[in-house]
Amino acid sequence: MIKKLQETIEVKDGTISVKDRTSVRNMMDRIIYNAVFETNEEKRKALFLLIKEIAKACGAMPSSVQGLYEEMGKNYLGFTVPAMNIRGLTYDVSRTVFRKVLEMEVGAFIFEIARSEIGYTKQRPLEYSTVILAAAVREGFEGPVFIQGDHFQVVRRNFLSNPDAEIDYIRGLIAEAIDAEFYNIDIDSSTLVDLEKPNVMEQQRPNFEKTAELAEHIRKIQPTNVDVSIGGEIGEIGGKNSTPDELRAYLDGFKKTFKGVKGLSKLSVQTGTTHGGVVLPDGSLAKVKIDFETLRVLSDLARREYRLSGCVQHGASTLPEEAFNMFPETGTSEVHLATGFQNIIYDSKHLPGEFRNEIYNFIKTEFAKEKKEGQTEEQFIYNTRKKGFGPLKKKWWDLSDEVKELIMKELGSRFQLLFEKLKVGETVEIVRKTVKPIIVKKEIPAVVMSFFND
Repeated sequence: MIKKLQETIEVKDGTISVKDRTSVRNMMDRIIYNAVFETNEEKRKALFLLIKEIAKACGAMPSSVQGLYEEMGKNYLGFTVPAMNIRGLTYDVSRTVFRKVLEMEVGAFIFEIARSEIGYTKQRPLEYSTVILAAAVREGFEGPVFIQGDHFQVVRRNFLSNPDAEIDYIRGLIAEAIDAEFYNIDIDSSTLVDLEKPNVMEQQRPNFEKTAELAEHIRKIQPTNVDVSIGGEIGEIGGKNSTPDELRAYLDGFKKTFKGVKGLSKLSVQTGTTHGGVVLPDGSLAKVKIDFETLRVLSDLARREYRLSGCVQHGASTLPEEAFNMFPETGTSEVHLATGFQNIIYDSKHLPGEFRNEIYNFIKTEFAKEKKEGQTEEQFIYNTRKKGFGPLKKKWWDLSDEVKELIMKELGSRFQLLFEKLKVGETVEIVRKTVKPIIVKKEIPAVVMSFFND
């Protein structure tokens, strides 16, 4: 592999240039597979960094969505940006996204992964960003690639037992993500909201104070000339619906507390959804009634009074198809999508039944303690099968090309529908005008460079 790379790329003074993009594209399947499953951690990291520098040389550039969101804060542009959490088959799914993006001229789209997902999918930030950029190269995509840390959440029970340790963990995760070129970070300290306090400002105080502290940390460590897009959150997803008073209390409190120039670019709110949807005893999903009027009011308020891009909707991927056109109509700036893609993969008729059963048996054995009292087996499997991606990652990657192609065709149809409903087709030009990618050069470790210096 290295010998072939030597013929297609040139390394001079630590900088990579690509002599033959077609050859690099054709090699990428093998290169990224070898990197993901390299057992030597030093070599693995080195290969990831090499792939990322190749991607930048090919025109796929990790970027911040800040410029676009600042424009949306001045004048809503009529579309809602999809933020997609890819939990499994990440390379293949990302390739499918990029194919649809190129076909529909989509510029406004985000790949993201949450704190919890990083753990159970076994995708640390460097791996996740590298796999996505490798997919961009494979599909010939050139332009800004928005990669986001979703729900970098302060876990309430951890915070209450040891607040310093919990915040230090989040600070470390943010640093790891930014180093991996996640230039979009969502801070979620809404778990600290205390509804027992006498007024809304005091209820939101621990939320906006910790968000401000972590936002200042981001501004201190972000690369030169890169303004990381930072999101906040006022209502924990799955709780009561957010209100204008909560929005104002949080944003006013943040503004007074935050010591910096650029603060938040967006705000996540609660309007009735739950992450993953609500699963019924037979394994089917309950219908969710989302409060679009709340979303409209809060998004308008966030833009008009605070110049944010608008509000963000979480837990939306399992909504019925007819609901998605409502997000642009209500001025929602961003919508987070995750479980729906996972469901398409697991429920596909093309996924070999014996492999699905192997995963479900693994889950029943390894996560048996997580089954709640009164929960049916269908409910338990639905709520837990997301944890089947990480431990069995290699088996997922080793599925036959024929199987993966058929599943990706199903996912491709879903991405097309979402992009149409969210009205992000033909957004390449507005992204080009508002986002100026900054290439942050990363040093490639000597363990890889030695191959090119021989």
